[in-house]
Amino acid sequence: MPPFELGYPGTELRQRLVDAVLAGAKTTTSGLHGDEDLPSLGERYALVDAAGTPRAIVEVTEVRVVPAGEIDLPFVRDEGEAFESVEDWRTAHERFFEQPIAPDTLIDAIRFRMVERL
Repeated sequence: MPPFELGYPGTELRQRLVDAVLAGAKTTTSGLHGDEDLPSLGERYALVDAAGTPRAIVEVTEVRVVPAGEIDLPFVRDEGEAFESVEDWRTAHERFFEQPIAPDTLIDAIRFRMVERL
């Protein structure tokens, strides 16, 4: 089963994101379009923690490529990182990607569900 990786390996951020998935708070993720291959709709992946240990099986339920200006508050809240606004999401992701995110920047917007804890 291919890995489902959030954030960077071995980081506190990855562990926080995995913990949010395990708690049921995180059901979306986003990335800059073109940075990585898009996951397949309906495919299942092994969610791996900061140490590279599989912690859950997740299934991709939606894959969209949208301009950043179309990212909405429900999607942002489902990222499980306590974003209060789309602007909070954008600012945090600009820090993470180390570049500005303009309204026309293409974003991979992915929804998933946890199928099983491991």
